[in-house]
Amino acid sequence: MTSAPLLWSLAWRQLSRQKAKMITALLGIAFACVLIFVQLGFEGALYDSARAPYKYLAGELVMVNPNFETLYSIRSFARSRLYRALGVRGVESVKELRIGRGDWKNPENKIKRAILIFGIKPDNPAILFPETTDTKILNSLGTVFFDRNSRPEFGSIADKIKKGQAVITELNDKKVKALNLFKLGTSFTADGNILCSDSTFQELYPHRFSNQIELGVIKIKPGYSVAKVKEALSQLSGNSVAIRTREELGEIDKIYWETSTGVAFIFRLGVVVGFVVGVVIVYQILSSDVIDHLPEYATLKAIGYTDNALLAIVAQEAFILSIIGFIPGLFASFYIYDLSNKATGMPVMMNLERAILVFVLTLSMCMISAFVAMRKLKKADPATLF
Repeated sequence: MTSAPLLWSLAWRQLSRQKAKMITALLGIAFACVLIFVQLGFEGALYDSARAPYKYLAGELVMVNPNFETLYSIRSFARSRLYRALGVRGVESVKELRIGRGDWKNPENKIKRAILIFGIKPDNPAILFPETTDTKILNSLGTVFFDRNSRPEFGSIADKIKKGQAVITELNDKKVKALNLFKLGTSFTADGNILCSDSTFQELYPHRFSNQIELGVIKIKPGYSVAKVKEALSQLSGNSVAIRTREELGEIDKIYWETSTGVAFIFRLGVVVGFVVGVVIVYQILSSDVIDHLPEYATLKAIGYTDNALLAIVAQEAFILSIIGFIPGLFASFYIYDLSNKATGMPVMMNLERAILVFVLTLSMCMISAFVAMRKLKKADPATLF
């Protein structure tokens, strides 16, 4: 009977005998891992950044236009529809949220850049971001809060506000004063964010109807079932608006990016390319290793080792390569994620699920390569030794 520890020892010795070839294999696998990690990381950042604003809505249910697809290209509906919700049992309060894209003028170089604008009622805010201080400050017309995680191309706004300096510039060609900061972050469609009052929002968009809003946030009274209140609101509203939970809106936005744009497809294609690159690299290493050691494999057959035992050696080599190739790829990806996060402001973060997925993909590509390379063992014939 073949000794399992002996086979593992043999597999390791074959890999480590030629140091240069082994290092080349590990670098190739690590490169494939990094490529997969980067693609998955940016795909995850795409979805996380798209869903981020919904987490900060000040209510459990949200009223939207029935054709809602994404927050970044949103249609409005009549504000009166929202206030009808106050007549439903279990509804504690309703809040208006207006959303638009505007042009922010960098106060330093005067270059304009698109920015996402959230308009709230300062005394009854529909959305509260981390670090948001007293929103009543926004009651002063032309006052805005600036997202500290916005791209640096908007100017050194956050640094100046931290020093207690108000930043005066133009937004949609209207004079505004940035007095405070909040924290949200960039996305694939918004490089920065602004929070202002509904009055300031109307000044920025004078041609919009003031009785139209983009989101209606609904706060449920304690002790009431969110599902039952949602059902009652849906029956009251009919087809004129849609009632969704924050989680449902986030999922709808995710589906939009998955199916209605080419961005998610590009990232997934990158994962496939990384996987194929890894398969090719590992196959070349294992195949050449098998060919170089055909006389030794034939000797093992001659002294009684079965075909399955020899196949197990190749499989064990692939397993070892997957382990020691994945580790440097993982640590390199941590560094790239951190670098990407700081450079783009996108939530490119490592998580356990992604690490496990990439390890499984790494193990799979190594095993597929081993399976293909195993065909070379058929040429290991003991008769060729004599």
